[in-house]
Amino acid sequence: MTYPNTLIFVDLVSDDPAAAGQFYADVFGWTNEGRPTGVYHRLVPGDQFKNKDGSPSEIGNLHIGIFNSNNPRPFPTPEGPGPAPLSRGDRKARIWVMVSDDDTPERILSAAEARGAKILWKDHYWSEFNGYNYAFEDPWGNEIILWGKAGQDPDVPATYTRE
Repeated sequence: MTYPNTLIFVDLVSDDPAAAGQFYADVFGWTNEGRPTGVYHRLVPGDQFKNKDGSPSEIGNLHIGIFNSNNPRPFPTPEGPGPAPLSRGDRKARIWVMVSDDDTPERILSAAEARGAKILWKDHYWSEFNGYNYAFEDPWGNEIILWGKAGQDPDVPATYTRE
């Protein structure tokens, strides 16, 4: 192989993709596109990645999909594979979201909780990746972990858990 395969999408599951798309638009300010509405939604999370000087780079934004657990698309037949239950509990995929420099994890967690999310944990420092972490479960069981930049020589609050 001369060039690695490229990740283009990660899909979240919901039994109401339109409501899930609106949830993420409200919480993170992402663009919510029904394709078509209620069947599959594409979230456009942000603008161009930034260069070190803060200017926009040539690297475009990534996308997240939301598929309907009652009839996941695409599938080779119109009836689909049949409804699937939403994932809950400990064994599921997690999506990591970097908190932008002009936002705060507190605002995000508050907005998510006000829209039915469950706060799983917060105020944690992970030294391996030099970041502050917080997590919530959306109303459909998807786990979102927020990652905040700790910076060089971080002053980690004494109240934070650490690893």
